[in-house]
Formats: sequence, structure tokens, C-alpha cells
Amino acid sequence: MSEIIITRAGLADRSFIRSVSERTWPSTYGHIISQEQIDFMMDWMYSDESLATQMETGCEFYLASNKKENGELDAVGFCSVSPEEGAHKLNKLYVLPAAQGTGAGKALLNKSIEVAKAAGSTSLFLQVNKLNTAYTFYIKKGFIKELEFKFDIGNGFYMDDYVMRLHF
Repeated sequence: MSEIIITRAGLADRSFIRSVSERTWPSTYGHIISQEQIDFMMDWMYSDESLATQMETGCEFYLASNKKENGELDAVGFCSVSPEEGAHKLNKLYVLPAAQGTGAGKALLNKSIEVAKAAGSTSLFLQVNKLNTAYTFYIKKGFIKELEFKFDIGNGFYMDDYVMRLHF
């Protein structure tokens, strides 16, 4: 198994972040929400402008990369975390399908916890679609389901999610 390196992402990484989303969302959400909603959410959350605004207003993005034998890094996923409501929120965590199960997701989650703890937060919370298999990943990592909620995101679309929290 190759070594996974976590690095802070910046504006120059926006195209990679969007690319990961474009490559993971169809398999993650294609059976849950319509293609129209996927397109709407991709534009809403992953346009260059949206990602720049997120990065400039307290949302920290991190990349997970496999370290190759020659020392080069091959980025395989990302996460974003931000301070919110006296805690920290894990806004996004996606790993390319081919790299799932390699520890990249766990490394990104651990980085999010590290960021939250370093800032003095006592918990990390997230939203996950009720039908997303990532729910099981978060349960295994110690998150508890706090509530179920339908978030109106506009254009007649909703996110039907669990809100989960990890206390530390």
C-alpha cells in the first residue's frame, strides 16, 4: 500500500477538486438524485467562483495523494472543513472510485478532525445523504446520527440528509 500524503489545497487546485466531484458524483448519487440535481449542485458548489469564495471565507480544503515510488504525488481525493456553530463542519469528502478502500478517505477524515481539534472545537459534524453508503463509513468512525433533515437548496431541489457528529 502506498503512503498517503495530505496537503492543503489552494486556488490552483480547483480544477482537480471539481474533477474528483465529476468522477465520484455519478456513482455516489446517480441512483439517489436526478442528473438535473447533480448538475445544479455541481455548478452551485464546484464552479471556480464558488470554490474560490469557499476558500476565501474560512473553508479549508485538503488533498489526499498517493506517494509514488519516484516521490511524485498522485492526488486521489479531497475534503473541506470549516468552523461553524461552535464546532467544525466536514463539508465535503470525496475519493476517486479507483482509490476508495486505500485509506485516503480515512486520512482525509483524520485531517479534518486534526484541524477541528487544533482550532479548539470539541466536535466535527457533517451532512450525508440518507441513501449514501458513506453513512456506514461515518458510523464506523464513531459519528452519531443527530437528526434527519430535508435541506431546500433552491431550484426545487432538496438534500435529504442525516446530520452526524463526532465528539472528541
